[in-house]
Amino acid sequence: TGRRSLSRSISQSSTDSYSSVYSDSSEDESSPREKQQKTSKGLSDFCIKNIKQAEFGRREIEIAEQEMPALMVLRKRAEGEKPLAGAKVVGCTHITAQTAVLIETLSILGAQCRWAACNIYSTQNAVAAALAEGGISVFAWKGESEDDFWWCIDRCVNLLRTFKWRDMTHWIYKKYPSLFKRMKGIVEESVTGVHRLYQLSRAGKLCAPAMNVNDSVTKQKFDNLYCCRESILDGLKRTTDIMFGGKQVVVCGYGEVGKGCCAALKALGAIVYITEVDPICALQACMDGFRLVKLGEIIRQADMVITCTGNRNVVGKEHLDRMKNGCIVCNMGHSNTEIDVASLRAPELAWEHVRPLVDHVIWPDGKRIILLAEGRLLNLSCSTVPTFVLSITATTQALALIELFSAPEGRYKQDVYLLPKKMDEYVASLHLPTFDAHLTELTDEQAKYLGLNKHGPFKPSYYR
Repeated sequence: TGRRSLSRSISQSSTDSYSSVYSDSSEDESSPREKQQKTSKGLSDFCIKNIKQAEFGRREIEIAEQEMPALMVLRKRAEGEKPLAGAKVVGCTHITAQTAVLIETLSILGAQCRWAACNIYSTQNAVAAALAEGGISVFAWKGESEDDFWWCIDRCVNLLRTFKWRDMTHWIYKKYPSLFKRMKGIVEESVTGVHRLYQLSRAGKLCAPAMNVNDSVTKQKFDNLYCCRESILDGLKRTTDIMFGGKQVVVCGYGEVGKGCCAALKALGAIVYITEVDPICALQACMDGFRLVKLGEIIRQADMVITCTGNRNVVGKEHLDRMKNGCIVCNMGHSNTEIDVASLRAPELAWEHVRPLVDHVIWPDGKRIILLAEGRLLNLSCSTVPTFVLSITATTQALALIELFSAPEGRYKQDVYLLPKKMDEYVASLHLPTFDAHLTELTDEQAKYLGLNKHGPFKPSYYR
């Protein structure tokens, strides 16, 4: 009975959360920047939609904690040591119940946190309120303008030692160069952010060691693959009510995100085509039973186009012009530049807002395409993501922060580093008890034969 009750509670809360995230019509429509708000303790160093939603947001966070076992274990094991005591952590991520568990874990471990959102649509307002009420300086609300977005980041950046990026590091590097030079370290989990960090490193402009979490095994194989395999369908169903059986779907990119999306779509009967620039990923797509094409070859027949590359202008104006009436266009990659949305602002094209984060873009001849989340990340803008998978990624991020902050002087230079495999394996091991899983241990003879420590790491540093 308790298990069924918990299931109903989680299901109901997810529904409520979705409603709260997308139905703000009853709230004051004035900008949070124009309002002075205070917590019950009189704190005011935050800017959110409505501090009165804190109680509901707290319930959301408590539900997320139940599906994030590793962070809960980390809190218990390291709370007494306070490994992040004295660390000033400035973060730029999605602000959801799951990331709130990460933020509060860092705070419990001793860090002083300031946070902004990396996506103008994915912030859960009630969760942001709960964080603020809990003493976290958070600057985020759902539906920020572009100006609001950078303003929030700017408000965060007035104390710093260790933090997460993508847009924030870029902002600090450009606007606060002296602050950039004083950083203790950077933890980055987005493909775009990692790419920029390597660029800075090659140019000799990286002023602090950076941990590349994006290419860790726990991020690639769990967050990118399993998270997207479940959340792609959720986002599409909630926004379009589409039936997938028999639909012709083009997925641009067959990395881990693309693989997850394709597996889900194929399982529901969609006819899936792949575009890919990497011959290795292309061959994987072929051997998994997908047809490899160029986007221009199939665009007229496509019922749906999904980008999963992290690149820019993957779907250009020339593709958008040739799409058939009713084609759904959305993005599952990290960057919001994959679809050339700017070209759709041309004066001859009309926009019709259909429902939250769903727009019809209408051509002069009456043809219309369905654009989701204005080309931003579909799953975190239009639905929710599996909490358990985010537990794996969040634990990886927390351990990377602890490693950089606690490392003795000289261990890490001003360069980009991959997460040590031993740490990857530790994160995975923390989640096994959830499945009542039992690892087999190598014998001394077996370990010697393989040339491994019987307690790991079991994979080389270059394994992904």
